[in-house]
Amino acid sequence: MKNKQLKTVVTVVLVLLFATVQAQTKKLAPWSRGMFDIHHISTGRGNATFMVFPDGTTMLFDAGEISDTHPRTLSDRNSRLHPDSSKQAYEWLVQYITEFSPFAKPQIDYGVISHFHDDHFGEWDIQKKKSVNGNYVLTGFTGVGDIVPIKKMIDRGHTIPVNLRSESFQKRYEKDEYHIVQSLNNYFSFLDAQKKKGMLYDSIVPGANDQFVLTRESGSFPEWEIKNIAAGGRVATGYKNRESVNVFPETHYPGENPLSVCLKIRYGKFDYFTGGDVSGIDEFGAPDFQSMEAQIAALIGAVDVATLNHHGNRDSQQGYYVRTLRPRVWIQQTWSSDHPGHDVLRRIMSTSIYPGPRDLFATDMLESNINVIGDSFVNRAYKAKKGHIVIRVQPGGDRYAVYVLNDSSTDKYIVSEHGPYESR
Repeated sequence: MKNKQLKTVVTVVLVLLFATVQAQTKKLAPWSRGMFDIHHISTGRGNATFMVFPDGTTMLFDAGEISDTHPRTLSDRNSRLHPDSSKQAYEWLVQYITEFSPFAKPQIDYGVISHFHDDHFGEWDIQKKKSVNGNYVLTGFTGVGDIVPIKKMIDRGHTIPVNLRSESFQKRYEKDEYHIVQSLNNYFSFLDAQKKKGMLYDSIVPGANDQFVLTRESGSFPEWEIKNIAAGGRVATGYKNRESVNVFPETHYPGENPLSVCLKIRYGKFDYFTGGDVSGIDEFGAPDFQSMEAQIAALIGAVDVATLNHHGNRDSQQGYYVRTLRPRVWIQQTWSSDHPGHDVLRRIMSTSIYPGPRDLFATDMLESNINVIGDSFVNRAYKAKKGHIVIRVQPGGDRYAVYVLNDSSTDKYIVSEHGPYESR
């Protein structure tokens, strides 16, 4: 009898072990024509979103890389480098893009920088490896683009509202603790070198819906559109293509966050919004009706999926903005212990602001923030608090699913799967 019981126990254990191994080896099926994939890549060093459009056109929206030697990176305030420190963040991005590229030879059709902060385009560091292709070091976009060809580079514009190459700007910010001047000049050197090799360059045109097009099968997916909502402090009027208005006084530099590129992507019934680090709460904690969130909310309208502006920092996701977008899925790209702010989380979870269910996913929510906010509330809010977050929209855009992939090793197996969701 005891032997029989022992055999039963062993069998159960083996079955559970087999199921665990199977669960940890299940991989995301390859992209196929008609799908729209959005990969929110987790490196712990900043934002990076790799997209594969329905025809195979690719976009890398941001390629953040905070320097490993920066004091905040070395503290408990920040995430550790994912999956480990054997490579630089840009190298992990290259590996990810290569693995999930729709083609054997990876290429980035559109490289887009939302704004010029290190966690979105790469921080210069004197210890960084220098490129053999030009006078620049490898970090963020300059590192990725040095390895994976970028067909066209697009940023928020570096001549508005002030010229970032000007002597006055460079002198004013030359001692900035985040190395903005050195990082900008490193990026400019990258642009100069890559243009000579054939890379195209442009700045975002706010209000345009024809700047990003399907490059491989133009016209095959008429239900596809990318609308430039805002960039460089200018916001689309909503009336005419490429028409926009300036939110700030001419030549006034409000800092990088309000100048972020904001894009709305439509695929049939499916809508997705991402807006860099724009925010909507003033320094005293009240909604700022002159803020970018207030300016862009009505132009965006309701969406299925939205990334949290400014990583969910305390100055973002004002009530009016949340009520207007009311996404079914929120994506939080995190690397700091203040992502998200407690009040931000309460607003986006509030059914008083907008009714119905909503699911939250974070790339790396730190334990210190979870402890401050509270385990029970966080666990109710989040479907996943760590991993690469992939949105896969089915052909035509009627349905989508969310996949959380392992970011603790190079084996990016599926940790959890959510959906399918019906597009609205």
